[in-house]
Amino acid sequence: MKTSTCPSSLYLLFFFTIFFDSFTASRFNIPRLSPIKGAILQEPELLSSERNISGDYEDLFYNQTLDHFNYRPESYSSFQQRYVISSKYWGGSNSSSPIFAYLGAEAPLDNDVLSIGFLPDNAVRFKALLVYIEHRYYGKSIPFGSRKEAFKNTSTLGYFNSAQAIADYAEILMYVKKQYHAEDSPVIVVGGSYGGMLASWFRLKYPHVALGALASSAPILYFDDITPQDGYYSIVTKDFREASETCYQTIRDSWSEIDKVASQPDGLSILSKKFKTCFPLKMASELKGYLLELYSAAAQYNQPLRYPVNVICGGIDGEASGSDILSKIVAGVAAYEGDHKFCYFSPKNESETAVGWSWQGCSEMVQPIGIVNNTMFPHDPFNQTLFNSHCNTLYGVPPRPHWVTTYYGGHNIKLILRRFGSNIIFSNGLKDPYSSGGVLENISDSVVAVNTVNGSHCLDILGKNYGDPDWLVKQRETEVGIIEGWITKYYADLKELKIYGNRNL
Repeated sequence: MKTSTCPSSLYLLFFFTIFFDSFTASRFNIPRLSPIKGAILQEPELLSSERNISGDYEDLFYNQTLDHFNYRPESYSSFQQRYVISSKYWGGSNSSSPIFAYLGAEAPLDNDVLSIGFLPDNAVRFKALLVYIEHRYYGKSIPFGSRKEAFKNTSTLGYFNSAQAIADYAEILMYVKKQYHAEDSPVIVVGGSYGGMLASWFRLKYPHVALGALASSAPILYFDDITPQDGYYSIVTKDFREASETCYQTIRDSWSEIDKVASQPDGLSILSKKFKTCFPLKMASELKGYLLELYSAAAQYNQPLRYPVNVICGGIDGEASGSDILSKIVAGVAAYEGDHKFCYFSPKNESETAVGWSWQGCSEMVQPIGIVNNTMFPHDPFNQTLFNSHCNTLYGVPPRPHWVTTYYGGHNIKLILRRFGSNIIFSNGLKDPYSSGGVLENISDSVVAVNTVNGSHCLDILGKNYGDPDWLVKQRETEVGIIEGWITKYYADLKELKIYGNRNL
């Protein structure tokens, strides 16, 4: 794994770990957003420079505008933005075959190209051109020439936001359509998690570029207190409780037991040995943060055929009768992580994702996720004041917690999008904790919710597998059928306009 050259103050892990900063000693339990689980407890290796896309994919770069919303001289600076194209199944420029565009999110593009199967799985059926676009400030799409310069201070980070990102996507897609002589080709944008939010917002902001959007596991309502702050952890708890009542009770009782042992002489040493931590614990909260993240990841990415929630509970419940609570918890960790591992809870090398999302979370992507009541976790509500203080200390600027709903909307979404929006699929698996912040009901005939009771985070847009359950196959078929309907109507409109010669009106 490459080590970044960013200033160490920007390396504080924010959204994907439980961290403690020396100024507030405050914990922010805001889980990771990503379509792909990866090695969530060790920070995934993001091999943007060591791993190349090959085969049917062409790796390209676009000379992107730094600032789309200003006319100061410095706004006209540019940087190289990465995008990947596959024309293997495309019907060609004269066919008006569609373009499926994957909108990259908070990571380098490589893993998504290889893991997001929805595009290639449907490319043959639609004869689609596939386009994958990397998000600015991630992977190889770095302004100012280097990550060191791009993350140098808030002046250079100020161009790092979602509005600039979706404007980037619009520029590249319009460029691709021109280069491939595909002006009449309809564009369907696809994204998952944060990328799903971007896809839905892109359709609302750029309807002239994208005919429709598939927004998978997009928690667009987890802003500005639209969703109760404990929605996420309530679903994590529900997932574990449905898997096993005794497992749920054991986890719920374990937190006080950890504190009890930690308070003893050499208690932290005892916990370190019992849990085989890769380094001596300095605080009980380190262990509790690790476990909270493990349970959250298991619930969020509770995919078939493994079903990690069941794996953890199987380990906990399978421990010998009469074992103490913490021995059961250790057995659950070993079942999930693999008891062959030499140690657990290893030190983390900060990834591009962790560093980048720290800024995004401290600027506009303020999701007030906390732990309030009726969960299996210790009470720990989100505190906006402490959060503001943390971000101000880290970056010198406070967050804007109301900006997302101001710029994109969110409040009264049923009323607003009923007449304004169209051609958006909000897909969710109801076992995904982030579904608590998703759109779960149809808003209109064309802004629709496609839910599965047993689904997990972004499962519908991952590649097909032989063992996919029937409900997942049906969900994907439903989504494809809706998209096909959009494209069919578009072709009918296109034909009519060509006949009557009013295309430019």
